[in-house]
Amino acid sequence: MTDAIETVFETVATTAADVRGALAERRAYADAENPSGEQQLAADVYADELLEERLLALDGVGSYASEERDGVVEADDAGQYHVACDPLDGSSNLQSNNGMGTIVGVFDESLPAPGSALVASGFVLYGPITTMLVARGGTVTEYLLDGEERSVLTEDVAIPDDPVVYGFGGRIPDWTDQFRSYVDDIEADRLKLRYGGAMVADVNQVITYGGIFGYPMLEERPEGKLRLQFEGHPIAHVIETAGGASSNGTQSLLDCDPDGLHERTPVFVGSESLVDRLESALS
Repeated sequence: MTDAIETVFETVATTAADVRGALAERRAYADAENPSGEQQLAADVYADELLEERLLALDGVGSYASEERDGVVEADDAGQYHVACDPLDGSSNLQSNNGMGTIVGVFDESLPAPGSALVASGFVLYGPITTMLVARGGTVTEYLLDGEERSVLTEDVAIPDDPVVYGFGGRIPDWTDQFRSYVDDIEADRLKLRYGGAMVADVNQVITYGGIFGYPMLEERPEGKLRLQFEGHPIAHVIETAGGASSNGTQSLLDCDPDGLHERTPVFVGSESLVDRLESALS
């Protein structure tokens, strides 16, 4: 079934061209909210519907789920793999014309599934150019997406040893005291602040330059904001495959099993040294 995984990412790559081409006409808000209570843009709905239709049509794909819909959609024919997506990560950036992305996790267990069931993951970044990173078989590969054409930009992507950037979500007054102390500590290392409101874009900077990204636990929301199945698991898999680390504050995100499809979690990903310091600071 290895070819089925490749076909998933071929389909994501070609769909990315259609999603990007439709963004300008789909900047308005739709009438509905997603299961997390966030108002949907027309672009969220469009990307979700395209990915659902095309991925479920593939041999080997047994089900599809996304943060834009309540439950899991089963394929007509049973397949070995189950795909979890954030169809348009950072879509709130669309109206201001900033970075966005698509996040994909491929699991070999029915959803919701544990991080240990991930067999491949990746994300598309709609930046000045469109790129896609795919983690599978112990390596991360970066592709350039030009229309429906895909070409390799970088093989064996690895996070640099010396961290340069950091970025954390949430309002600073809502951070816990322990987390605020940790941020003060790493700021003393003169890292550069990079936070743009789209996880994919911020994580890609961490992969490129080394550093750490996170959306922490908050005083009134200890579970954080990001979804484990659709954002935490796939991004953690990419980062850890590239030689970095992930954490929910106490353990790797890949060691976390969701109790529900839309479960939230604190998310921290990046250079191993900075994630280790984070867990020590929060312990």
